[in-house]
Amino acid sequence: MSGGKSLTRKTPVPRLAASAARERLAGFPILTITGPRQSGKTTLSRLLAPDVPYFSLEDPDTRAFATEDPRAFLRQASDGAIFDEVQRVPGLFSYLQGMVDGDRRMGRFILTGSSQFELMESITQSLAGRASMMTLLPFSLGELQAVGRGPSSVDDLLHAGFFPPIYDRPVEPTHWIQDYVGTYLERDVRQILNIQDLATFQRFVQLCAGRVGQLLNVTSLAADAGVTRVTAESWLSVLEASHLVFLVRPWFTNLNKRLIKTPKLYFGDPGLAAWFLGVREAGHLHAHPQRGALFENWVMTELLKAQCHRGIKPTLCFLRDKEGHEIDALVETAPDTFHAVEIKSGETIASDFFAGLDYWRARLDRQTLVPWLVHGGSVHQEREKATVLPWNDLSPLIDGLG
Repeated sequence: MSGGKSLTRKTPVPRLAASAARERLAGFPILTITGPRQSGKTTLSRLLAPDVPYFSLEDPDTRAFATEDPRAFLRQASDGAIFDEVQRVPGLFSYLQGMVDGDRRMGRFILTGSSQFELMESITQSLAGRASMMTLLPFSLGELQAVGRGPSSVDDLLHAGFFPPIYDRPVEPTHWIQDYVGTYLERDVRQILNIQDLATFQRFVQLCAGRVGQLLNVTSLAADAGVTRVTAESWLSVLEASHLVFLVRPWFTNLNKRLIKTPKLYFGDPGLAAWFLGVREAGHLHAHPQRGALFENWVMTELLKAQCHRGIKPTLCFLRDKEGHEIDALVETAPDTFHAVEIKSGETIASDFFAGLDYWRARLDRQTLVPWLVHGGSVHQEREKATVLPWNDLSPLIDGLG
């Protein structure tokens, strides 16, 4: 595995999102980059605009200046700037509106933030039509493979996850994720939700990790965590807005009453989910009961990143009826054309791996399904039923989603 092995800091990994971000900067006065903490937003911003001032609004002195005297603060940025974690000073947005309305130069400001909810609210109120939004998630496998830093096995991948610091610092994944969770729980969640009992919240997140890839039953989740359904919904919304979990909605038509309409729950990073499940070493995953779910979680994040990092609104969904006939992932790439992906962690390909793809291809006559099977082995095959891809070569699938 690559995470935590080098004694020196490595050069930054080129991000697929850089190309789409440059296109947005050419057409909008403001680019807003949202994503989880430590996903590389600051690094990407400084790469895109290396010659403008950088201000972190996490810094108490900078935040106090921006809050108490926003006009004087923004005079430092008349020719452009990067404002990191800008949701910390929501009062800046109306002043930025005035600046860009008076000077319509494109690509003048880059804003970053780790809370999608707070950013969206401020942008909708003050910067609608002036700011383009992109989501930057942790590394994809392809980004790491392009510079020779990809994990060497499925277990390493699921244990380490894909947060950038794990791959550019001499740090062990478990230690870094442990500190990340502690910081997130103590600072972000307590600040947003005013949670007094962090142990209960952490148990709630652990229960979420145990439900990865399952249909989301909020009532059951709340009962197991010992909180009300309203509290569970509130906590889920904050986890989702912070990009730590995401929901995949089912695809359905009004013509079919037998299709499931409940979303599935996934974590934004498989290493984070594994940590909450108690995985502390890659070797713990070989016979772990949740290994298949974590593998599915990882592939779903790759499909999500394939569109987010190209600036495309994600079309990721799944298909399942009430009898359990299912396709793990559908990604619409053209009207009524879907890449249909079945995900299996096993190394040996079994005939029943294709059952869901076969079932739905025979029944969806108005939709075109391009079938894929992603598995945990090393075999790449062009079968009549589907294109079979090994875990470490997803590029044929990913390249078709852009």
